Amino acid sequence: MVASNWVAASAQTSSRRRGAVLERAILDAALEQLGTVGWNGLTMEGVAAGAQTGKAAVYRRWPSKEDLVADALRSGLPRFDTVPDLGGVREDLLALCCRARDAMFSRPGLALRSVVHECDNVQAERFHGVIVKGVVEPTLEMLREVINRGIERGEVRRDAANAYVFDCIPAMMMYRSKICASEWADREIEEMIDQLMVPLLRPDGA
Repeated sequence: MVASNWVAASAQTSSRRRGAVLERAILDAALEQLGTVGWNGLTMEGVAAGAQTGKAAVYRRWPSKEDLVADALRSGLPRFDTVPDLGGVREDLLALCCRARDAMFSRPGLALRSVVHECDNVQAERFHGVIVKGVVEPTLEMLREVINRGIERGEVRRDAANAYVFDCIPAMMMYRSKICASEWADREIEEMIDQLMVPLLRPDGA
């Protein structure tokens, strides 16, 4: 009886592992499709082929393309756990922007951009919460910490801790990426920090 229970439990564990591996493969295939053929080109059949499984296995877990993509984005977006602390606001902002740039051009980043650029307003609303919680809020929180730390050190003017200032870097990076096809080389990031953010944050306002 004990041996029978152990065999049953082992089989259940093995089945769960196989299910988790398949789910990860499907999510990875969805991110890959988004990064290569985009939102409009992504199909459940194509994702199934990429994951080397049947279409039914995809539909069993996700009843729609929107549901699948939302979960793929949640699972793939980078986790920003630590805020740069390199001793100065300029250096911290440079490190933060380079990290954001690398995330934008990673596979999950390309997937996210295809959703943002290609979805109509109704479709985009479906992913609004994913983008805000997974990308916008963590980025703004880190910018807020860097700028507040600069205020405490006397590097940054005290009234700079406001939503318009926090929005400057994300807005500029998204605008240049989307409208100007900028890939944000290190030199461009340095120029943005030195020509926009440093003068904007400087205590004397010069």
